[in-house]
Amino acid sequence: MPVAGGRVQPFTDRWVTAIMRFSSRTERIGGDGARAWEIHYRAVERRRQGDDVILLSIGDPDFNTPPAIVDSAIAGLRSGNTHYNDVVGDPDLRQAIARQHAALTGLDTGPEHVAVFSGAQNALFAAAMCLLDEGDEVIAPEPMYVTYEAFLGASGARLVRVPSPRANAFHFDPAAIQAAVNGNTRAILLNTPNNPTGAVLTRGELEAVAAICRAHDLWLISDEVYASLTFEADHVSPCGLPGMAERTITVSSLSKSHAMTGWRVGWTVSPPELVGHFINLATCMLYGGPGFIHDGAVTALTRDLPEVLAMKAEILARRDLVCGMLANLPGLECLRPDAGMFVMVDVRASGLSAHDYASRLLDEQAVSVLPADAFGPSALGHLRLGLCTSRAVLEEACARIANFAKAIQSRHTA
Repeated sequence: MPVAGGRVQPFTDRWVTAIMRFSSRTERIGGDGARAWEIHYRAVERRRQGDDVILLSIGDPDFNTPPAIVDSAIAGLRSGNTHYNDVVGDPDLRQAIARQHAALTGLDTGPEHVAVFSGAQNALFAAAMCLLDEGDEVIAPEPMYVTYEAFLGASGARLVRVPSPRANAFHFDPAAIQAAVNGNTRAILLNTPNNPTGAVLTRGELEAVAAICRAHDLWLISDEVYASLTFEADHVSPCGLPGMAERTITVSSLSKSHAMTGWRVGWTVSPPELVGHFINLATCMLYGGPGFIHDGAVTALTRDLPEVLAMKAEILARRDLVCGMLANLPGLECLRPDAGMFVMVDVRASGLSAHDYASRLLDEQAVSVLPADAFGPSALGHLRLGLCTSRAVLEEACARIANFAKAIQSRHTA
């Protein structure tokens, strides 16, 4: 069915002229991950109709992009930087990304290691297309972002999940990754800091994964889009560990760090040989990004922007507000994340599934949160709450959640 505004639209009779056949790939890019957004789309529709719905179900920060970035993009527009750009990114932007990566990892990194894509999601898709074959297996700890299975499936590879149990603060056991390796294993996919849990992998955990990659000659795809939004824990990029630069694809973006979700600027840092394949893929897919957008991205990476630090401090304040207000409520437990812009809430003690809890919370209190079940079995019975709106709105949302939690308890008691 066609999709408009995130909502599935039924076919009209004029479309039903024949039963057409679609690629089997359409099955691989659908499934639970695509269905995870049903409650969010329902909330968006209610809001469009004028209902006072609070959306905590999506990771789009409410901050404005810093003015200096906007000014640079506008200057690029006015100066005529609207023609074809380099296929894998403006040279100045690739150089700026390389310098940032070198500072993070200590590696000698140049623009030849960098490919710019239309957001981190596109970069992950490109990595899968250029690394994986039909029948390959990719090991990934879950909970994981809901699109991982789809972009891997599009390549023909199979996702092998390794649990990161709540009892272990959503950290995996490296021995479980080792046990999952077999003759079909081609890569390991990590996300640190993690979406949805906010868990930050330790140096020891990353060193254990690096040893597995080296021993079995595996690629490591490292999704680090939340690297700049760490609070109590330090981010370690596995690319900088011994023997990992030649087998790691680091993926990042400006979406979260600089409130640039709609700008669609993401990238990979990888061995130059892989960048050559990315050039071929981008030539037949994207043919580069807008030059004026890359002008703004260069400013984001080369200027000391006070707004960036202010945004991080505000997200931390929002986290503490939400965790404080949701503490000690009946039937739920709020988990304080070490990073990112989401809070996980365990609702298993309420007697409701995460989907039922989220659905009824929307129906009865007009608050939209994401059932975390789609992120993987380790997240069953949890909700993901976004910290992407003001403290005043979050305070109202938490008050509504508290009313709902108490009402559920009262009904059970009765």
